[in-house]
Amino acid sequence: MWPGKTVSRASIVRFVSRDALPPDPFAGDPHDPALSLDGPETVEQESLSEAERDEVVADLADLAVYQALLEARGVRGIVVDCGDCGEQHFHEWSLLRSSLQQLLDEGQMRPHEPAFDPDPTNYVTWEYCRGYADAVLSDS
Repeated sequence: MWPGKTVSRASIVRFVSRDALPPDPFAGDPHDPALSLDGPETVEQESLSEAERDEVVADLADLAVYQALLEARGVRGIVVDCGDCGEQHFHEWSLLRSSLQQLLDEGQMRPHEPAFDPDPTNYVTWEYCRGYADAVLSDS
């Protein structure tokens, strides 16, 4: 690595402080996938009720319509106000679709990486999508 010096990997790692590491994206999350590595206890998954499954299926159908109508107009996805952290979460069409499908298949949505530096002008709310679709489809 350095001419004339023998440096072990362990000695390099000692120079990296904990503050230099990125934050744990699952800190405090009861659904942290790494929790299953610590022991035999796992989080019990609840299955969706029939009504909840119907809602997710309807949301997937609506999402397909919204994407078909809005993606060509430059909308990249949907923004959601998070009740847990108080911040806005930006979901691209494919990410939201896969999250809803995962909810349907597994009864829960797993955490995912947030969008990197999203441009808020490229995202709309679910309510906007619904209103836009209603307006466009009622004129047909």
